[in-house]
Amino acid sequence: MAGGAGPVAVGEIPEVDVPTAKELIEQIHEHMSVAALAAIVSELEAKVAAMRTSLEPPVPGAAGLRQALEWTFVGRRRGSAVLGIRSDAELSSWVSGLFDSSAPLAARFDRFCAAAGPLAGGQAAELASELLHFTAPDRHWLWSRWMWSNESRTGALPLLIGDDFELDGGSLGETYERVGRAYAMLDDSPEASAFRPAGGGSLGTDLLLACTYAVYMRTVLGLKMTQEFNALVPAMPQLVRRLLGVHFKALQEVR
Repeated sequence: MAGGAGPVAVGEIPEVDVPTAKELIEQIHEHMSVAALAAIVSELEAKVAAMRTSLEPPVPGAAGLRQALEWTFVGRRRGSAVLGIRSDAELSSWVSGLFDSSAPLAARFDRFCAAAGPLAGGQAAELASELLHFTAPDRHWLWSRWMWSNESRTGALPLLIGDDFELDGGSLGETYERVGRAYAMLDDSPEASAFRPAGGGSLGTDLLLACTYAVYMRTVLGLKMTQEFNALVPAMPQLVRRLLGVHFKALQEVR
């Protein structure tokens, strides 16, 4: 996975917390079979194919952009906020600027988020990362709030790499690059390779992160909520699909 985060200073190299990662993976396999993991990887590959088609270069049309946004987690939940305030030309300019490689990644990430209108910082960053990652998963990485939240300082990434590496970079763009360093370290680990039962490349790393957060979420809810409430929480495979944005009916139409 190519980064674009620049040179890494001494003492700023994230490391996978192997004992914790192994314990989490054991818990994941208690709830999900290898076949279920492989199925979700295939669904993520379908999402990548759909978003690439919608955002075909050099400059995607507004119709394609709207289709791509429908595939994102934030775009589906906050569609009116993302789409309703922009003309087709404004929408095309806003999203195309995110892919303009003539500008540094952190700068165009910040610029995209600053122009996100009613979307809050974390939501804007999540949208930007989905557009980048799911059109070029070999070059860009995912950053969802369940992976790392600047506000709560929690998420799947610190569970897997520990707290020694600082993920908050100050600005959204710089934080995205720091998340990328941690993601790349995890992506190269044996732990992540175990989540590529049928290929998938870094999509397997997405799956590991989503499964990790699902375990964390179900554990916390189990401690804090009533048994009746916990019965309403989706089963692990469906919860993971929701986190990765592949649970909706449109996925079947792509296949």
